[in-house]
Amino acid sequence: MGARPVHGVPSTVTRRTILFGTAAATLLASAGCVPYSRDAINTVGDITFNNPLRIPALAASTVDGDGVRTFDLTAHAGTTEFLTGKQTPTWGFNRSYLGETLRARRGEKVRFNVRNELDETTTVHWHGMHLPAEMDGTPHQPVRPGGQWHPHWTIHQQAATLWYHPHPHGETEDHVNNGLAGMFIIDDDESDRLDLPGRYGVDDVPVIVQDRSFDDEGEFTTSYRGINGFLGDNLLVNGTYAPYLDVQTDLVRLRILNGSSARIYNFKFDDGRRFDLIGTDGGLLDRPRQMKNIVLSPAERAEIIVRMKPGSRTTLRSAPQELGAGFLTTGAGGNDRMDVLQLRARPALEPGGPLPARLAAVEPLRPDASATKREFVLDGIEINGKQMDMGRIDTVVPASNLEVWTVRNVAGQPHNFHIHDVQFQVLEVDGHAPPPELTGSKDTIFLPGKSAARIAVPFGTYTNPRVPYMYHCHLLWHEDRGMMGQFTVVDPDQVESAPRTLNMKEMHSHE
Repeated sequence: MGARPVHGVPSTVTRRTILFGTAAATLLASAGCVPYSRDAINTVGDITFNNPLRIPALAASTVDGDGVRTFDLTAHAGTTEFLTGKQTPTWGFNRSYLGETLRARRGEKVRFNVRNELDETTTVHWHGMHLPAEMDGTPHQPVRPGGQWHPHWTIHQQAATLWYHPHPHGETEDHVNNGLAGMFIIDDDESDRLDLPGRYGVDDVPVIVQDRSFDDEGEFTTSYRGINGFLGDNLLVNGTYAPYLDVQTDLVRLRILNGSSARIYNFKFDDGRRFDLIGTDGGLLDRPRQMKNIVLSPAERAEIIVRMKPGSRTTLRSAPQELGAGFLTTGAGGNDRMDVLQLRARPALEPGGPLPARLAAVEPLRPDASATKREFVLDGIEINGKQMDMGRIDTVVPASNLEVWTVRNVAGQPHNFHIHDVQFQVLEVDGHAPPPELTGSKDTIFLPGKSAARIAVPFGTYTNPRVPYMYHCHLLWHEDRGMMGQFTVVDPDQVESAPRTLNMKEMHSHE
């Protein structure tokens, strides 16, 4: 029942050539990767959108007399039909593939009854959430087969589109690719008062985009790896192949999550139409920003508003983009063109009003000259020349500190950088003011080859010198191979005395 469905049987896809360039071949080989490349994938015009988009159900919950909202979340194996007539072995939370959408409010106390019915250890990480380290769902909070875990915390952050997924050290890519992921929506009073599309599954729609490859039997295969990691030649949206969305309103809100393990998308519409970006990782922007495209690396989110006319159709697609230096763009999927989701407007649409001129009160973070400054250099599959060690604390941070982190990708290949527990603000990208899509709160930032960003990172008051949070590349193959570090948040007077190593037996003695 818990057998791993993803496997490495050679793909039946023929659009593949041996990787050219000895430098890239050496890099891939040094990382344990089969040195393959392939011609650019182009599915534009080849997809017949004949499957209605699946909308993940909203997860049921109960609220007790103390106001604690409780969810039951079970990881288990099953099968799912993506391709007509073929059953694919998959994993999911409370369903055969992916998970139900969790929804709670700012200020609420939440509790989860997490149960693992797989045959191997997993975790559940609440990506983008501000919470105590012991509730974060890192490799230090494993849930053994048949085991349970009961994390709980109070939600202290603005309305946002977050998500949840496993985080077992060295196994995250497989667990996510098998299907363990879902969306987590936070609501608050401020966002409720805005005149924005808000009917879940009607005009407020989750769009979880993942690339996958299938063998002849319809099973997932991950045999192709580029410089990023696994790159599939098919797309699923909310677990739907070749999906269309039946649009009933002239304004539709898409909550887009890049749920892929390695692929970087350059989202735009086939007719070149503009859309309004209203939110990113950490919540709503200060005001809508008109865009023609947006790049999302793995784990990044964007909330966009699309305007439709009665009877019209438009297709969301991913266009080519520059991801790094020279030929590495091909190995990273930067030359691929892929159709994602078709929007089909009904002949008569419910009218919507103009978008609010102002959205959220985004207070700029303004570190002063005395702010703690740290630098993180991404190269190959290392951060600051080191690979992940579960027993090592790499950084100790004082609680309530506002710090400036400079993150440099000195490699030619793309990376991104995710920090647990915080929502940061981007101060500069390659020495320039951030573009509109990076002006809000973020927990993950994309760094093409040979690029750098300065970010203002606000740390909260949750402290624990013996349980760390993580920072890492969220290209999951890179993360699994060690591109990750650990930090603790402690009382300011404990920074010097806080442990720099962990007693793993002591940490996991509760299991």
